[in-house]
Amino acid sequence: MFGLHPLDVCVVVLYLLGMAAIGLWTRKCVRTMADFFMPRTFGKLMLASASFATGTHPDQAVGVASKTFSNGLSGIWYEWLWLFCTPFYWLIAPLMRRFRAITMSDVFTLRYDQSVGMLFAVVGALNLTFVIGIMLKGSGAIVSACLGQAVSPDMVIFLMAGVFVLYGMAGGLTAVIITDFVQGILTVVFSFVLLPSVMKAVGGMAGLHQAIKDPGMFSLVAPAEIGVFYIAVIALNGLIGIVTQPHIMGNCAAGRTEMDGRVGFTAGNFAKRICTMAWCLTGLAAMAYLGKGTKPDLAFGVMAREFLPKILPGLLGVFLASVLASLMSSCDSFMVSSSALFTANLYRPLVRGKSEGHYVTVGRLASLVVVVGGVFAAYRLESVVQGLETFWKISPMMGIAFWLGFFWRRTTVAGAWASVLAGFGTWLLTTQAFFIKALAALPFADTLRLTMTKGGALEIYLPWQMILYLVAGTATGIVVSLLSRSVSEDKLERFYALARTPVRAGEAAPEVACALPDHVEAAPRRNLFRSASLEIPTPTKTSVVGFIVCWVAVAVLIYGFVALTR
Repeated sequence: MFGLHPLDVCVVVLYLLGMAAIGLWTRKCVRTMADFFMPRTFGKLMLASASFATGTHPDQAVGVASKTFSNGLSGIWYEWLWLFCTPFYWLIAPLMRRFRAITMSDVFTLRYDQSVGMLFAVVGALNLTFVIGIMLKGSGAIVSACLGQAVSPDMVIFLMAGVFVLYGMAGGLTAVIITDFVQGILTVVFSFVLLPSVMKAVGGMAGLHQAIKDPGMFSLVAPAEIGVFYIAVIALNGLIGIVTQPHIMGNCAAGRTEMDGRVGFTAGNFAKRICTMAWCLTGLAAMAYLGKGTKPDLAFGVMAREFLPKILPGLLGVFLASVLASLMSSCDSFMVSSSALFTANLYRPLVRGKSEGHYVTVGRLASLVVVVGGVFAAYRLESVVQGLETFWKISPMMGIAFWLGFFWRRTTVAGAWASVLAGFGTWLLTTQAFFIKALAALPFADTLRLTMTKGGALEIYLPWQMILYLVAGTATGIVVSLLSRSVSEDKLERFYALARTPVRAGEAAPEVACALPDHVEAAPRRNLFRSASLEIPTPTKTSVVGFIVCWVAVAVLIYGFVALTR
């Protein structure tokens, strides 16, 4: 079948049946919206596997391998851009748990009002729908290449979407986290099973250096596009936007305690950084082995089809099952998070008084709509790399409003709306030909490298585009907040009381989202600065030590990869 060994087919079929069975089995655990969207019952290991599996998917391997195929080792930053954000996950995870929310939209509603919560629900759901499209695009390219393109990527996309819709609609986040434990293991297999054979075929790192004469291909920075400035700006952009990626609430807050969230979210994402090294090396080896005649997005899948069947019958089937696992472990989580935003923060406020079963049914139907939108987005994308760059720009738009509202009490509802609209508006402006030409005509344009030619067209250099919309969004939010009515002190105090009050072991979930349980008293205010308007909490010893350890881990990863590739 499409050049696959019968064992390959059996492995893939058994995997798909197993995932569907788990989803149907967990259906009996779902009775309420909280069961479906935010069960707080998981420990460190399950949350780590969920964070790893949710954050690791085939489009990322395709994107890194594709960019490495074209640009060299600097292509690793298409995923390692989050590396410098990872230590902050140690600080962010307990904050998400303390909000005692079901979705991030609940948090925006608490800090501002329902209109901002609904704005986030719309932006967040559209963002995740687009991400699902990117993942389907990347996975379709891999699977189609593995099958010798006997099946078109579009057909592969349609078939893959059907399976994770089945179990995700049935079991919600419970099914997602349980299946992610299995799929996380397979994602590691997907990342590393190909690398040993590929590196042996090209003669290891020494062979790569002989086959690829351009020394720039072995540099982690590429002055032509991916330099230190590029990496720093994209990392900052990612840090601002990470908190408002809707699935982050589930990754951080589905644990029993704050420490479960800290360890699970941080460790799971560090595991992903290690897998990124394997994708990058596979892409570089593909360039040496295949030459430049191969389409970059297909390089990963072509190498799998070339090498795995020669090693062991059935191994290509394991690889394909791992690709599907990596895809579905992310898409299912994004699907449930998006449907949670629609159901809890758009539908329920407008259609009140219905039973819990009614809202769960609406959530399941919303899941289906989200995936249909993702499939449509996948068909429209030109390439995975283009999709990743667009995703980077969507994520921080609501992040500006979140961080302004978290650190500055004076941020208002109007200021939050203004920051989001200004960010999107500036992004749109930076894509217009007249604005690009105006920037290119500035006397210091070449010195600062404001623009670059890409694909034969003049465009604003990506880091400068990000700086423009981040500065515009932040400045507009501040100015409008100073000119508009403040949020009431009672509302602000409820928000900051949640943010500073730790979750106790065995603490029962409140009946109302974003509220302290009746028996829990708010922790006292402990800020670094004596300011009535600034809210910068004094870090705990656990936060400081963990933060430092994480930065040491970042340094070890970078040093280790540089040493390995030399």
